[in-house]
Amino acid sequence: QVHLVESGGGLVQAGGSLRLSCAATGRTFSTYAVGWFRQAPGKERDFVAATNWSGRSTYYADSMKGRFTISRDNAKNTVYLQMNSLKPEDTAVYYCAAGGHPLRDSIGAYNYWGQGTQVTVSS
Repeated sequence: QVHLVESGGGLVQAGGSLRLSCAATGRTFSTYAVGWFRQAPGKERDFVAATNWSGRSTYYADSMKGRFTISRDNAKNTVYLQMNSLKPEDTAVYYCAAGGHPLRDSIGAYNYWGQGTQVTVSS
């Protein structure tokens, strides 16, 4: 079992950067694949990025590629989402999630979810 808590969200101007963190409990955290999702106002929850157990392999939504980077530090039981060149369209609640199979982009592939952290990008 894994408990996830996101942090690092906030208000940033367009073109700025934020680094989101997802702190996890559980000694077996390193065996879980992790994904980031976001939900903008009035929209469904969308896939952002995913990584495998080691963090060696990554997968990004097309609109995130080149701007966002997912990484993990298993020694700290933490997953990160580095967000650069932020746009107003990136405004959303961002969620981290953990599951048993890597590099999935569907919500149903993940078993555990954090509470979300708000990211607001001003124009």
